Amino acid sequence: MRTPLTLILLAILTAACAKATDRPNIIIILSDDQGYGDVGFNGGTDIPTPHLDRLAHDGTIFRAGYATHPYCSPSRAGLLAGRYQHRFGHENNTPYGHDDPEAGLPLDEVMLSEVLQEHGYATAAIGKWHLGDFPKFWPNNRGFDYWYGMHGGGMSYWGDHKPNLPASSGILRNGEIVPTDEITYLTDDFTTEAIDFIEREKENPFFIYLAYNAPHGPIHATSEYLAKTEHIEDGRRAAYAGLVVGLDEGVGRVIAKLKAENLYDNTLIIYYSDNGAMRSGASSAPYRGFKGMLFEGGIRVPFSITWPERFHRGVVTDEPITALDLFPTVLTAAGIDHSAKPTLEGIDLTAMLAGNATSLPARSLFWRVSDGAGYAVRQGDYKYVHSIFKPEPFLFDLRADPYERHNLLDTMPDKAAELLALYEDWNADNVAAKWHDPHFDNRDKEMAERQEFIDRAKAGEMK
Repeated sequence: MRTPLTLILLAILTAACAKATDRPNIIIILSDDQGYGDVGFNGGTDIPTPHLDRLAHDGTIFRAGYATHPYCSPSRAGLLAGRYQHRFGHENNTPYGHDDPEAGLPLDEVMLSEVLQEHGYATAAIGKWHLGDFPKFWPNNRGFDYWYGMHGGGMSYWGDHKPNLPASSGILRNGEIVPTDEITYLTDDFTTEAIDFIEREKENPFFIYLAYNAPHGPIHATSEYLAKTEHIEDGRRAAYAGLVVGLDEGVGRVIAKLKAENLYDNTLIIYYSDNGAMRSGASSAPYRGFKGMLFEGGIRVPFSITWPERFHRGVVTDEPITALDLFPTVLTAAGIDHSAKPTLEGIDLTAMLAGNATSLPARSLFWRVSDGAGYAVRQGDYKYVHSIFKPEPFLFDLRADPYERHNLLDTMPDKAAELLALYEDWNADNVAAKWHDPHFDNRDKEMAERQEFIDRAKAGEMK
């Protein structure tokens, strides 16, 4: 016979188990250099993305979802730290082939994975890391129980390894080199690893950071995926689209696994591109610019959030959000007090996602590149841009001019001054970048190529 004390203890244990079971699984799916116009749910029509589209329509599509940076490594640092990466000096891509032992996301910066791990989540980092090349920065030392992927910014999708690089620059599993004969096609392999992790941890709440390197270059795609892009007549676009198709198929396989295990409804899935479209075959349409730029095409990205059990479905919103908002949103969803990371700079989106609010608090969003060589601020519908690609600053009204064609600087000088002052106040709390920006060197090359085409056109030399 059970005593009252036994019944009380049993009730407490049951409640605790139920609470743990009720916690959502969390998957952040990151694409790499995917343009705003490269998914169907943003109006793209040429690249088939049926799985991404169904996922997005199962939740909320953010038409004004922003990356924290227009290129890879800083964007990821802001996402996983929940703070502007400029606060801790991770403003640039980590250098190529460097020997700087401090070039990585600082170890004293608390990451989302560390908080979730401390609160009982099984955690996995799969795919591209790009947050530090030295082992102390690697995922297994940053709150991830399991890691499969590469620590650098990219590599051959076939697992080919450049002979002038150390073996650790290839694919690693928990820091150990994966033989190249075990690699098939990276997008498929990353998908399989995610599915295997779900299988292992399906009885526990889990967090998967599934950071595909697709569709980042090199442009490598299988015949299977390229067969689905044969209708695209532009060869560069068709080849690039093959990488997007492979990514979409991978997301479809992950969702199928979640549904097969009856986990889909209680899984919070965030889909997000780390920055805007690269120049080779990708599309930021209908927006201006591309990766590396602070015009909308460099920072406005495919962005959706889905949690079928708790969040509204079929919602499309123009409310501007940023990747900084993901950290507090995930904590709330997981039932974790925000004091676990008191320095968060994003806002909690759960009230809006659950239908309990129709708008977000007014705020300003900021961007800075190359120690302030370029910067931007958005407040409401107005956006001020000081581009590293143009000599003059810009002021745009994004409601009237979403494609940033009409510079209002001369007609609205007071508004421009107001936004510039906001930027300067925000920038006062930033620190200098801790290493050189290798991406900044691309600016002159890109602008020279642009001018060459324009000059040839003016001279009637374009064939």
